[in-house]
Amino acid sequence: MVDRLSPERRSWNMSRIRGRDTRPEKLVRSLLHRIGYRFRIGNRKLPGNPDIVLAKHRAVILVHGCFWHRHPGCKFAYTPKSRIDFWQQKFRGNVSRDCRTQALLREAGWRVIVIWECEIADPARLRERLQHEIGGTAAGLKVGGR
Repeated sequence: MVDRLSPERRSWNMSRIRGRDTRPEKLVRSLLHRIGYRFRIGNRKLPGNPDIVLAKHRAVILVHGCFWHRHPGCKFAYTPKSRIDFWQQKFRGNVSRDCRTQALLREAGWRVIVIWECEIADPARLRERLQHEIGGTAAGLKVGGR
Protein backbone atom coordinates (compact mmCIF):
# COMPACT_ATOMS: atom_id res chain seq x y z
CA MET A 1 0.00 0.00 0.00
CA VAL A 2 1.28 3.46 -0.88
CA ASP A 3 1.51 6.25 1.70
CA ARG A 4 -1.22 8.82 1.08
CA LEU A 5 1.00 11.64 2.30
CA SER A 6 3.95 13.17 0.52
CA PRO A 7 7.38 12.47 2.04
CA GLU A 8 7.56 16.09 3.22
CA ARG A 9 4.15 15.94 4.93
CA ARG A 10 4.95 12.55 6.52
CA SER A 11 8.23 13.97 7.82
CA TRP A 12 6.41 16.98 9.26
CA ASN A 13 3.83 14.72 10.95
CA MET A 14 6.54 12.53 12.46
CA SER A 15 8.43 15.58 13.72
CA ARG A 16 5.40 16.51 15.80
CA ILE A 17 5.55 13.29 17.82
CA ARG A 18 7.03 14.24 21.17
CA GLY A 19 9.60 12.16 22.99
CA ARG A 20 9.03 13.84 26.36
CA ASP A 21 6.35 15.87 28.09
CA THR A 22 3.69 14.00 26.16
CA ARG A 23 0.04 14.35 27.08
CA PRO A 24 -0.01 10.92 28.83
CA GLU A 25 3.13 11.81 30.81
CA LYS A 26 1.65 15.13 31.90
CA LEU A 27 -1.59 13.46 33.00
CA VAL A 28 0.27 10.82 35.04
CA ARG A 29 2.45 13.50 36.66
CA SER A 30 -0.61 15.60 37.47
CA LEU A 31 -2.34 12.61 39.03
CA LEU A 32 0.74 11.73 41.10
CA HIS A 33 1.04 15.30 42.32
CA ARG A 34 -2.66 15.49 43.27
CA ILE A 35 -2.41 12.36 45.41
CA GLY A 36 0.67 13.65 47.19
CA TYR A 37 3.65 12.01 45.55
CA ARG A 38 6.74 14.06 44.85
CA PHE A 39 8.98 13.05 42.00
CA ARG A 40 11.62 14.06 39.50
CA ILE A 41 11.38 13.78 35.74
CA GLY A 42 13.94 12.63 33.21
CA ASN A 43 16.83 11.37 35.38
CA ARG A 44 19.57 10.88 32.79
CA LYS A 45 21.74 8.97 35.27
CA LEU A 46 19.34 6.02 35.31
CA PRO A 47 19.14 3.48 32.48
CA GLY A 48 16.65 4.50 29.81
CA ASN A 49 16.08 7.98 31.27
CA PRO A 50 12.80 7.05 33.06
CA ASP A 51 9.86 9.42 32.61
CA ILE A 52 9.17 9.75 36.36
CA VAL A 53 11.45 8.92 39.31
CA LEU A 54 10.10 8.55 42.84
CA ALA A 55 13.41 8.29 44.68
CA LYS A 56 11.84 8.06 48.14
CA HIS A 57 9.99 4.92 47.05
CA ARG A 58 12.82 3.53 44.83
CA ALA A 59 10.32 3.41 41.99
CA VAL A 60 10.36 4.62 38.39
CA ILE A 61 7.41 5.08 36.10
CA LEU A 62 7.69 4.54 32.38
CA VAL A 63 4.77 6.03 30.44
CA HIS A 64 4.55 4.06 27.21
CA GLY A 65 2.58 4.86 24.09
CA CYS A 66 0.60 1.78 23.08
CA PHE A 67 1.54 2.14 19.39
CA TRP A 68 5.29 2.68 19.78
CA HIS A 69 5.88 0.24 22.64
CA ARG A 70 3.43 -2.47 21.44
CA HIS A 71 0.94 -2.79 24.28
CA PRO A 72 -0.15 -6.46 24.02
CA GLY A 73 -3.79 -6.83 23.04
CA CYS A 74 -4.38 -3.07 22.75
CA LYS A 75 -6.34 -1.69 19.80
CA PHE A 76 -3.83 1.17 19.56
CA ALA A 77 -0.92 -1.21 18.95
CA TYR A 78 -1.79 -1.75 15.29
CA THR A 79 0.78 -2.15 12.53
CA PRO A 80 0.68 0.29 9.61
CA LYS A 81 -0.23 -1.27 6.27
CA SER A 82 2.68 0.23 4.33
CA ARG A 83 6.37 -0.58 4.84
CA ILE A 84 5.48 -3.53 7.04
CA ASP A 85 9.07 -4.82 7.30
CA PHE A 86 10.31 -1.40 8.43
CA TRP A 87 7.63 -1.10 11.10
CA GLN A 88 8.08 -4.64 12.41
CA GLN A 89 11.83 -4.06 12.78
CA LYS A 90 11.20 -0.68 14.45
CA PHE A 91 8.72 -2.17 16.92
CA ARG A 92 10.98 -5.15 17.72
CA GLY A 93 13.80 -2.72 18.48
CA ASN A 94 11.57 -0.63 20.75
CA VAL A 95 10.30 -3.66 22.68
CA SER A 96 13.82 -5.11 22.98
CA ARG A 97 15.18 -1.78 24.29
CA ASP A 98 12.28 -1.56 26.78
CA CYS A 99 13.07 -5.04 28.13
CA ARG A 100 16.78 -4.24 28.51
CA THR A 101 16.03 -0.92 30.21
CA GLN A 102 13.60 -2.48 32.66
CA ALA A 103 16.05 -5.27 33.49
CA LEU A 104 18.84 -2.76 34.16
CA LEU A 105 16.59 -0.66 36.40
CA ARG A 106 15.48 -3.73 38.39
CA GLU A 107 19.10 -4.89 38.74
CA ALA A 108 19.91 -1.46 40.16
CA GLY A 109 17.21 -1.92 42.79
CA TRP A 110 14.38 0.13 41.28
CA ARG A 111 10.73 -0.92 41.08
CA VAL A 112 9.55 -0.42 37.52
CA ILE A 113 5.96 0.61 36.86
CA VAL A 114 4.82 0.75 33.24
CA ILE A 115 1.80 2.92 32.52
CA TRP A 116 0.25 2.44 29.10
CA GLU A 117 -1.21 5.37 27.21
CA CYS A 118 -4.67 3.74 27.08
CA GLU A 119 -4.75 3.49 30.91
CA ILE A 120 -5.07 7.25 31.32
CA ALA A 121 -8.67 7.03 30.05
CA ASP A 122 -9.71 5.84 33.55
CA PRO A 123 -8.01 8.19 36.06
CA ALA A 124 -9.71 6.66 39.12
CA ARG A 125 -8.47 3.19 38.26
CA LEU A 126 -5.00 4.52 37.41
CA ARG A 127 -4.85 6.38 40.71
CA GLU A 128 -5.70 3.21 42.61
CA ARG A 129 -3.08 1.24 40.69
CA LEU A 130 -0.37 3.85 41.29
CA GLN A 131 -1.07 4.02 45.01
CA HIS A 132 -1.00 0.24 45.26
CA GLU A 133 2.20 -0.21 43.22
CA ILE A 134 4.15 2.69 44.70
CA GLY A 135 3.42 1.67 48.23
CA GLY A 136 0.06 2.54 49.69
CA THR A 137 -0.57 6.15 50.50
CA ALA A 138 1.48 9.25 49.82
CA ALA A 139 2.19 12.04 52.24
CA GLY A 140 -0.26 10.65 54.78
CA LEU A 141 -3.20 10.74 52.38
CA LYS A 142 -5.81 8.06 52.55
CA VAL A 143 -6.52 6.07 49.40
CA GLY A 144 -9.41 7.67 47.57
CA GLY A 145 -9.30 11.06 49.28
CA ARG A 146 -7.31 14.19 49.83
